[in-house]
Amino acid sequence: MSPLPPRSADVPQVDAAVVVAMEDEAAPFLQRATRVGDAVEVGGAVERTLEVEGRRVLLVRSGIGLVNAATAVSVVLATVRTRVVVSAGSAGGLGRQVRVGDVVVGEQYVYSSADARAFGYVRGQVPGMPPAYAADAGLVAAVTGAGAAAAPDLTLRSGTVLSSDTFVDAARVPDLRDAFPDALSTDMESTALAHACFVHRTAFVSVRGVSDLCGPAAEGDFLTHVDDAADRSARVVLAALEQVTAVEVTAEPVRS
Repeated sequence: MSPLPPRSADVPQVDAAVVVAMEDEAAPFLQRATRVGDAVEVGGAVERTLEVEGRRVLLVRSGIGLVNAATAVSVVLATVRTRVVVSAGSAGGLGRQVRVGDVVVGEQYVYSSADARAFGYVRGQVPGMPPAYAADAGLVAAVTGAGAAAAPDLTLRSGTVLSSDTFVDAARVPDLRDAFPDALSTDMESTALAHACFVHRTAFVSVRGVSDLCGPAAEGDFLTHVDDAADRSARVVLAALEQVTAVEVTAEPVRS
């Protein structure tokens, strides 16, 4: 692909755009910010510019689901200059080794509900797009390294993240584990954000706290632990901001 044309100098610039789905997931960033700009509604999303950890961050509350996430970040990438987009908040733990309270840093992102195998694609692949969207390796290393140093009480795991518009409960787990044996977690936004960043050629990484294990009580566990999961995610993201905004990212996202 040819490089994108440079944006004009008057386009607002931030060090990073952090996208969350819900206000519960935005709260830890707002609480830690030294300055919070006015909330601006753009479509169904809400944007706030923060000063936090010495960095200028655009915090975007996108709303829940793939379309809300992709729409919100596409508007951001069309109107704001940023080197990196981070998906933060909560996720369901899918890998057998994952526990509530872990933080999963995505290395690659797959749509768990996409299925065009009738036309020769692999499960999880949208026709015409790569089978998976890869996070920038430098960003993954920066997040995991900084997060481990600043929050040694947390367990960080890196690997495959699934996304769909379906809340995953116990009935859906066996099929997903069989189809995507390397998947660590599942949420309803990260792959759509990775997809949008892929087509906009912007570096992306997801950092999600595990709120439940997609078991029989997944809905109740999620409601109980979502605040804690969001706080753990925010701790890792904020600890990594300096490294994330300084890392030498690839010119365009890597095709998996």
